[in-house]
Amino acid sequence: MMPIVRVTLVIVGTAAYLGLAILGRGGWTTFFAHPALVALAVALFVLAGVSLFADGNLSPGVREDRGNRWVIVVLALLGLLDAFLPAYTDRQGFWTLDGEPMRWLGIVLFAAGGILRLWPVFVLGPRFSGLVAIQPGHTLVTSGVYGVIRHPSYLGLLVNALGWAWPFVRGWACYSRRS
Repeated sequence: MMPIVRVTLVIVGTAAYLGLAILGRGGWTTFFAHPALVALAVALFVLAGVSLFADGNLSPGVREDRGNRWVIVVLALLGLLDAFLPAYTDRQGFWTLDGEPMRWLGIVLFAAGGILRLWPVFVLGPRFSGLVAIQPGHTLVTSGVYGVIRHPSYLGLLVNALGWAWPFVRGWACYSRRS
């Protein structure tokens, strides 16, 4: 059985993340007028739903380097910017390249990054910690995804964040004003 606190945090966090993008894009109607953005929202909720069945934890574990906790604040701020800023720049026509295929490439990157982010959580179960702590009963895993990618969860986080921004930004350092 899933703890109600965990379910609530996932639902509220996911809704808030999508809400920031909807706000940045200019509202509900403007956001959902694009089929690719609808697909992005669906992918977000599917990944959130799958995450409810993962068995990771946020326990400080046996030993944790508390000096690294500043990273949590920085990642939270970057996450908020990633949720809002790409949608806002898309609405303003700043940092955009025209072309729907680029939006769909972003959906693929977002989903692939999300899968790569969650895969280690399913592999390690309760030994996985978002706080990078030494957990009780932890043993080094070098098979499966860990045999190919040293830190699949971190790589998944980066690809997932890039994939979220890509359907909005669709390019780099290019200014175009759309009507």
